[in-house]
Amino acid sequence: MSLLEGKVALITGAARGIGKAIALKFAQEGAQVAFTDLNRDEYMEATENELKALGVKAKGFASNAASFEESQQLIEDVVEHFERIDILVNNAGITRDNLLLRMSELDWDLVMTVNLKSVFNLTKAVQRVMMKQRFGSIINMSSVVGVEGNAGQSNYSASKAGMIGFTKSIAQELGSRNIRCNAIAPGFIETEMTHKLKEDVREAWIKTIPLRRSGKPEDVADVATFLASELSSYVTGQVINVCGGMST
Repeated sequence: MSLLEGKVALITGAARGIGKAIALKFAQEGAQVAFTDLNRDEYMEATENELKALGVKAKGFASNAASFEESQQLIEDVVEHFERIDILVNNAGITRDNLLLRMSELDWDLVMTVNLKSVFNLTKAVQRVMMKQRFGSIINMSSVVGVEGNAGQSNYSASKAGMIGFTKSIAQELGSRNIRCNAIAPGFIETEMTHKLKEDVREAWIKTIPLRRSGKPEDVADVATFLASELSSYVTGQVINVCGGMST
């Protein structure tokens, strides 16, 4: 039997990148998959088709995780389509990097809203479903910069650090209902975002990693699968760094 057979997962921001890798891994392990992105475009269509090709029920939803109202509606729509939600992965996020000296209020507010408020929105909306089921696994996508900090990313770091505090609090609130909440803190992972970096910048980052290589989205997806499955049934309130030892 596959690790996630019979489970329904909802993953935000999963039309590409790390979110897509998680969606594909979950589907390979037998989960039915609902996922979101801001728009129903060619990326969402392609991801949906790839998931269905794995033989599972899958559907992409156009939804803004930063909107409280849209998040509430999303949970209703997913439950209507799939009948339940066993796993929530709060993956949606953005960056607006700059030194604090040059950072605008808009860039601060936007990153905090998309990265952190979205976690509040979706977790609050899904908790009633999971409490009724008396089962659930919530996985929040933080970052090593939320653990360690990083110059030029005070907004992003603060949002990801806030996510860790939220994760630990929700683990305590919902544990008695058999609902677990954990966070993953990826390090330097190969995505569209990192591919835009100059080669010398990439090399400098890799030199700080004990394993001397960048990670792949699949590395994060493997850990998400562990946290979503019964293999981690006694794990909650934890932050797992997936960073090649970068934060050691």
